[in-house]
Amino acid sequence: MNVHLIDGTYELFRHFFAVPSATDVNGREIGAVRGVMTSVVSMIERGATHLGVATDHVVESFRNNLYPDTRQRGSASELLSQFPVLEEALEAMGVVVWPMVDYEADDALASAAGKAAKDDRVRQVLICTPDKDLSQCVVGTRVVQLDRRRDILRDEDGVVAKFGVKPQSIPDYLAVVGDSADGFPGLPGWAPRPRL
Repeated sequence: MNVHLIDGTYELFRHFFAVPSATDVNGREIGAVRGVMTSVVSMIERGATHLGVATDHVVESFRNNLYPDTRQRGSASELLSQFPVLEEALEAMGVVVWPMVDYEADDALASAAGKAAKDDRVRQVLICTPDKDLSQCVVGTRVVQLDRRRDILRDEDGVVAKFGVKPQSIPDYLAVVGDSADGFPGLPGWAPRPRL
């Protein structure tokens, strides 16, 4: 079997800004939920059988206290109110959901990838997110990263081709060059080298 691990927070944000607004019978905004659900259903229709989705219940975590400039994702209430709706809808479909509170969705995805990779029944683990942080979890062709929006599958060689370092060096790489998506500036004077 293949295991698909989906970054539900990324998916909800992406769909919130990409799909038209829609409300339920009670007037609650659900446009992003509809977008994510349509996307997950299409994965199942294409043969995905084992899926897990991690979401951020508290979008800020303990990391915000460690580094004051860490991204603050305080967002519109129309977006934040859709997290519990999405989680409930996914669970009703039979999809495993990990709503994270003290840690982040990335932590759940990384833990699930490590656990699934140790299971002999699992042929491949696909971490479905473009998040650079999760590139550190890639192992050969067994644990890969899938950017579903751009349809890019990145194995270990793909991580090296993109970043110039092996997956296990991604945390050090991002600490040096920074990660604008997470609000980490990196070290002054350092930047990713241009990739040809």
